[in-house]
Amino acid sequence: MAPLRLQPLTATVTTDWRDTLPVLTGVVVTLRELEIADAPSLLAMLATEEVARFISPPPTTVEGFERFIVWAQRERQRGSYACFAVVPHGLTTAVGLFQIRQLEAGFATAEWGFALGSAFWGTGVFADGAELALDFAFETLGVHRLEARAALLNGRGNGALRKTGAVQEAVLRRSFLCHGRYLDQMLWSIVDADWRQAKVSRRHSVQVH
Repeated sequence: MAPLRLQPLTATVTTDWRDTLPVLTGVVVTLRELEIADAPSLLAMLATEEVARFISPPPTTVEGFERFIVWAQRERQRGSYACFAVVPHGLTTAVGLFQIRQLEAGFATAEWGFALGSAFWGTGVFADGAELALDFAFETLGVHRLEARAALLNGRGNGALRKTGAVQEAVLRRSFLCHGRYLDQMLWSIVDADWRQAKVSRRHSVQVH
């Protein structure tokens, strides 16, 4: 996974994300609402051993992903969860996910997570999508503190979080049951003031260079 790209972002804004998620367009990727038609591509991308090694087991059938998509849309309507499909420019179906769920009412504190097909690791897709997802969390949902957890053994996932500007806070001992064993997790956080300051710094860097 590559570092964040310093590029302008655009979004198709809706009156309320609970009705439907906005379409967020970056340099190499679009984030949009999950669709039932994404189920086969999500199965192909996320159910591989390489991707699923350090995450909660994904569905193992197309029907399982279809049920997940229906659930995600229902939780979005309730206002407690947002899950974006990751669609690289030139493709029409999802190759991964970004998800944000509230940890307290009103999204003051929330948790985010992501999964991306291994064919798209190191291509800039994660970096571009992460910036879009984080902007949505802080600017649209009004998140104050955004947390993430990654298995300590998941070097790629922890490296990706570090590149977003997240701060490593603690090791959560034996906190994640993964494929029949308990793993330690790293707790990461980003707070709204830090994210906004980082955006200003990135804009200044682009102007200078």
